[in-house]
Amino acid sequence: MRESDAKTIVVIPTYNERENVRKLLPEILAIDETIEVLVVDDNSPDGTGAVVRELAAKNPRVHLRERPGKMGLGSAYVKGFREALDLGARLVIEMDADLSHDPKYLPDFLQLARTVDVVIGSRYVRGVNVINWPMSRLILSYGANVYTRIITGMPIRDATGGFKCFRREVLEAIGFESARSDGYSFQIEINFRCWKKGFLIREIPIVFVDRHSGTSKMSKRIIWEAVWMVWRLRLGSFFGIGRRG
Repeated sequence: MRESDAKTIVVIPTYNERENVRKLLPEILAIDETIEVLVVDDNSPDGTGAVVRELAAKNPRVHLRERPGKMGLGSAYVKGFREALDLGARLVIEMDADLSHDPKYLPDFLQLARTVDVVIGSRYVRGVNVINWPMSRLILSYGANVYTRIITGMPIRDATGGFKCFRREVLEAIGFESARSDGYSFQIEINFRCWKKGFLIREIPIVFVDRHSGTSKMSKRIIWEAVWMVWRLRLGSFFGIGRRG
């Protein structure tokens, strides 16, 4: 199979994103005919799953996996990655459903993924490119990434972001299904696994626009999990991560 013909699956976890997915999914599918979308919905009360089923009935490139309840972002990505690989994806992209990740960057991901293993859409690789965040949230996010670089040694400026592309071989090698972290710490852990395996990682600049209409996805539990996660990774005692293989 030629690289240009490789199947790409975009994994999108959802919870109460009914109106967003109605807008987002057609925009993604219009980028390239090799792109498919896999939505992992946690039984959204607002009927997000029903909207995705409606779209899937009209387009075979839309897939839906439903879970019985809200089970966490990390486990949603684990399920989505597994399903994407089972569907034959050569490239797996993760992105949010809240319209903060613009599909217009997808061609840049696909282009760079021809020559590198992991592509990260970075808010901080060229200054700070975040719109509509309060200063307190921005300082927390930027500081968390500085903290992560210092403790783990990863040369990644946006280790907590959730707009990324992986080559199939990367996900098959890093044992992502053993990850048990959630939220930001899941992103940090997966990046760390990729880095320690020696995969080639590149960041591309994106503008992150916070357009989520509900409450913040941030919580004290997520923050503290990320704080301790970086130390576990550094010490090489979390799930055996830290060993090159």
